[in-house]
Amino acid sequence: KTDPNTNAKPQPKVEAASASAVSGVVELDAAIAAKAGPNDTVMVIARAPGTRMPVAVLRAPVTSLPLKFNLDDSLAMSPQARISSAGTVEIEARISKSGMAQAEPDDLVSAVQTVKVGASGILLRVNKVRP
Repeated sequence: KTDPNTNAKPQPKVEAASASAVSGVVELDAAIAAKAGPNDTVMVIARAPGTRMPVAVLRAPVTSLPLKFNLDDSLAMSPQARISSAGTVEIEARISKSGMAQAEPDDLVSAVQTVKVGASGILLRVNKVRP
């Protein structure tokens, strides 16, 4: 017997999210890659829709791109605001020159995506410069 999966193309491995997390990968678009410096910080931020306080934040050096992420309660900014208590989240990636949490002009950003907590395989492509 032949294995029906023999001809399947290998897919990038992304950590599976639990029911109280979201996971995926952050990529930097080649068109703006030169704007990222080796000392810049990548931040993957999840917020409950309509709020400013993140329910999870992951920071990593830009040299780790493409970056696999898994946002869960261990990355909460506050015990009262956790990703496990949100049904959906708005998630984005930002590359910061300063490493500060506050978004600044010239940060490199992805589009904001609204996803259900528990989602996996999310692709955040950093492809815009913040005005």
